[in-house]
Amino acid sequence: MTSTALSATTAATHRSTHLRLDGIGVSHPGRRVLTDVSLTVTTGERIGLIGENGAGKTTLLHVAAGLLVPGTGTVHRPEATGLLRQDLDLPAPTTLEQVVEQAVAEIRALEHRLAVLAAGIAEEPGDPAMADAYDAVLRDAERHGLWALDARIETVLHGLGLARLPRSRAVGELSGGQRRRLALAALLLARPTALLLDEPTNHLDDDAVDFLAGELAGWRGPVLLASHDRWFLDEVATGVVDLDPALGPDESAGGPPRQGTPSTGGYSSYLEHRELARRRWAERFAAQGQERERLQEIADVSGREIFHTTAPKSEGRITRKFYGDRAAKTVGGRVRSARHRLAALERTAVGAPPEPLRFAGFDRGAATAIDAELPLVRLTGARVEGRLAATDLELRAGDRVLVEGPNGTGKSTLLAVLAGELRPDGGTVQRQGSVVVGRLAQDDAWPDLSCTAEAAFRSRLRDGDRAPTLEELGLLRAGDADRPLGELSPGQRRRVALAALVAEPAPLLLLDEPTNHLSLALAEELERALEDFPGTVVLATHDRWVRRRWRGRVVPVRPGTA
Repeated sequence: MTSTALSATTAATHRSTHLRLDGIGVSHPGRRVLTDVSLTVTTGERIGLIGENGAGKTTLLHVAAGLLVPGTGTVHRPEATGLLRQDLDLPAPTTLEQVVEQAVAEIRALEHRLAVLAAGIAEEPGDPAMADAYDAVLRDAERHGLWALDARIETVLHGLGLARLPRSRAVGELSGGQRRRLALAALLLARPTALLLDEPTNHLDDDAVDFLAGELAGWRGPVLLASHDRWFLDEVATGVVDLDPALGPDESAGGPPRQGTPSTGGYSSYLEHRELARRRWAERFAAQGQERERLQEIADVSGREIFHTTAPKSEGRITRKFYGDRAAKTVGGRVRSARHRLAALERTAVGAPPEPLRFAGFDRGAATAIDAELPLVRLTGARVEGRLAATDLELRAGDRVLVEGPNGTGKSTLLAVLAGELRPDGGTVQRQGSVVVGRLAQDDAWPDLSCTAEAAFRSRLRDGDRAPTLEELGLLRAGDADRPLGELSPGQRRRVALAALVAEPAPLLLLDEPTNHLSLALAEELERALEDFPGTVVLATHDRWVRRRWRGRVVPVRPGTA
């Protein structure tokens, strides 16, 4: 649940309030996870770690906590450093009350120490060492809020949605989300100097995320957190460190891409930094192309051009030869120089910037079959017992609809009804002809995980022979596209499912939690691609970043009666 003052041979634990990692390198069998990552988190700073799944965010947090010794580099952490892990290991019989009291045990112990020191001062009132010790413990008690501790416990449990649980409830009886929130509550109550948080907003609703954001905004020590929650990063982070290789060649021309590219400010500032880097990359690539053309033109000078600059015909033969030889040497030197520079340019050539994600055009038959004057789908009182209340909804060509509601209210059920995959128990569903529907389910189901990613992708296409590859779409590297689905991460399998909709988009797209398991960069590209998508989009998501920026229609859903 928490990790405090854990040491490693390459790490030092001391009383500094800063967290510093210098030149961190970590390798796993067959691959390098972190390469020369350096960052410093000072008192009051909140640094967000972002990057693809597998980029090393959790690994870096474990190094910072002292749970993992890096292959290279050093770590300096405050004496009290607490880690919230993604995976929890709490004994099942432990009660909620025991977890809370264990978290605040050191703070409660301050009261006993004060009583002991006060008794000592009463016996020896003139002892300055005893008085100094009492003052030091008193300062600790005030800093940790000893006399408001019980009120603090209530505030944290309420803020994280745990106040209604009986304190006698065993951890083994809690849901995964409740255990995760309990671990976060215990960490906040323990008040370590430095906080290391791995996906802290997982299993939190909007109110709990707001509470956590407020807690971190007032945290006195350094905070290092890994998160896919863009709203949270924008609200909380004072800086963002991207563990994916640097975007563009600016920092690394002629060498390996650099990890740990920092930017100041929240997630919005990071996006501006990233867009600037992308622009610089494109400008540098364009300038390189122009220089290549100029040098090639010089290098291709023909022998005939060497004699363009000669003496007038009235000059004598010897004079003409002199001028001709000098011109040949001059032009020949320019040609050799151009060829050398051209070869050097090719050795350090900047690759083309990646194309942003775009939806391909509609299949001609699917597009021409739509009558823009008529609804694509119309629900009238459609309901599913226990899952979706009676719902009226009309979708037309080009509509943008956001489906909102807490977990269990029927968002996924509504999308399944719209897709024709689920027949409602009541009400009516009217469709315009045989409108083609593309659906991205919340949990992608693959019948054969031994199938390669490329084959699985093509199995979902109407015309797999003409479609681009996963690598050409920019959604998987060639090596990963040839691996079985079962060997891929959830994020990579999500990309394969998304690829089918990108390569052959349907006029009606139904997207259920589309940003789940995606890197933040790809999630941004997907949202931009949807803005330019000419068809109809219905999107269900908990992603607060998406919901806050939504400009289309919003449809709230209610659960059906059991």
